Amino acid sequence: MDNIAGSKSSLTWLVHISVLALVLLWLFPTVGLFVSSFRTTDQIASSAWWKSLFPTEQSVTLRTAAPDAMVQEGNLFVVQGQLFEEGVEAEISVWGVSSRAIDTNVPGDTVELRNGAKVTVEIDGAYRLESAEALTGARGSRIFVTAETPPKFTFDNYRLMLFDENNLEGMAKAFFNTLTVTIPATIIPIVIAAFAAYALAWMEFPARAILVAFVVGLLVVPLQLALIPLLKLHLGIGIGKGYLGTWLAHTGFGLPLAIYLLRNYMVSLPRDIIENARVDGATEFQIFTKIILPLSFPALASFAIFQFLWTWNDLLVAKVFLIDATGQTTVMTNQIVELLGTRGGNWEILATAAFVSIAVPLAMFFAMQKYLVRGLLAGSVK
Repeated sequence: MDNIAGSKSSLTWLVHISVLALVLLWLFPTVGLFVSSFRTTDQIASSAWWKSLFPTEQSVTLRTAAPDAMVQEGNLFVVQGQLFEEGVEAEISVWGVSSRAIDTNVPGDTVELRNGAKVTVEIDGAYRLESAEALTGARGSRIFVTAETPPKFTFDNYRLMLFDENNLEGMAKAFFNTLTVTIPATIIPIVIAAFAAYALAWMEFPARAILVAFVVGLLVVPLQLALIPLLKLHLGIGIGKGYLGTWLAHTGFGLPLAIYLLRNYMVSLPRDIIENARVDGATEFQIFTKIILPLSFPALASFAIFQFLWTWNDLLVAKVFLIDATGQTTVMTNQIVELLGTRGGNWEILATAAFVSIAVPLAMFFAMQKYLVRGLLAGSVK
């Protein structure tokens, strides 16, 4: 017997393993974005994010100082210094002076360049270039090195994307634009749907069942069918493109699910409480505000999570009803799309922008997740 007391069935273990696999599949890219957002371009190009805590080996092209930095020591003209920038700690394993042979020398070797000068490179990047004749030119000699660099994390990506006022591709303005869209577009349908759900659950009036069926039918209508007609309506009545039209669009698209979810929850509340309130002389509005709303908080919270996530991550509705040629009302999803075109190779910038975009929904979800299941299962069991 598989289901004897004190033992778990094989199906239970299968469910646990499946849930764990789904969690890992969701967590893996999220952690990857978070870690990559703190790395530099060179580090991302040289190693995967799960190796970010370990030293990485990179092949880079560096230059000695320009000839105008040379000094004369006896009969020799000398240029010496450090190949790496200040603050960079790295150990050179091999190096070369030609792009075709970047690993022919080891630290401490001395190699003759094409112009007759000789260069010596040490393991820490220190070099000494000597020539019997004065060096000419505007730039120093190229040195190709393969170096091992320690793990490094930086906040520069976030400073650039959030706090640099001169960065036109930053996420700060798009972040506040997205908040301006999301907060009203979450609150408005909740308020309207709460009143409608109470009426459909506890108020007697003709055709109530037909209205409930109509709301259920609206759940399966694709929003793409309504975008262009709704935009024409907005333009016809003078709303045009802007925040108001976007709020109304999100409200209209979110109301069927909100009414359905809240109505199912309110119907499951004890009838005795409402009837006793009516006997005590409470009005329908008082019953709604002082009894129904406090008891319906799990359902309100679960819909708020769905609506917030939908409006925050929306691109289609924003493209149709909000974003114009000026770019002043662009939202975060559209900003990321534009970064894919202008910064397609800068993975550290894209990772930072993406994580900024998902940070707020993650916080919202984890703050209210305990109400999610309660609100979704409301009304399913008596």
